[in-house]
Amino acid sequence: MRVIAGSAGGIALLSPKTDLRPTMDVVRGAIFSSLGDFVLDAHVLDLFAGTGSLAIEALSRGAASATMVETERKACEIIAQNLTRTHLNANVVQSEVFHFLEKRALPAQATLIFADPPYSKTPGSRDFAAELLVSKALRTALAPDGLFVLEVVRGWRMPEAPLWDCLRRKKYGSTETLLLRASEIPADTLPDSPQSSLPMFRILPKP
Repeated sequence: MRVIAGSAGGIALLSPKTDLRPTMDVVRGAIFSSLGDFVLDAHVLDLFAGTGSLAIEALSRGAASATMVETERKACEIIAQNLTRTHLNANVVQSEVFHFLEKRALPAQATLIFADPPYSKTPGSRDFAAELLVSKALRTALAPDGLFVLEVVRGWRMPEAPLWDCLRRKKYGSTETLLLRASEIPADTLPDSPQSSLPMFRILPKP
């Protein structure tokens, strides 16, 4: 896994030996090809950040800032190492994603949001992607003209999501990506997303 283009193009990224699923280079390349110049000067929020590859790619291509939110401490440490390797700066926050959105995210703080949540593969398992689409806090964190990129397993059934308009949906192997923007429906028409009591810590890359 490597940074594809920009100031850090070609630099290899570390990946923890866990069950995390880094976004494949081909998928990441397709995402950023579709975004084009929208990445320039963007303020990025990367949820379920994993290795940080999406936000790092955005920073390499000219994004103004990035905040990466990841539950696992080991993954956060890997993200910090990847930032050091690529000579890029970002905020890395260890937190359960919905807790972060409810308690720490600021209104319109991001012009570009990425989310690559764990896939829901079995009936009855938690569907993080569906929860994101009904999260008022997520919608509020995105600037009015911003874009939301969501990765899901191929064949995922998108629930009714009145807070969002799906601009594009593409398949890449076992993965699908959705490009969404906020609909005109007011965010307060839906209930709040679930909250978590998990603690949150801040980890910054070494200078």
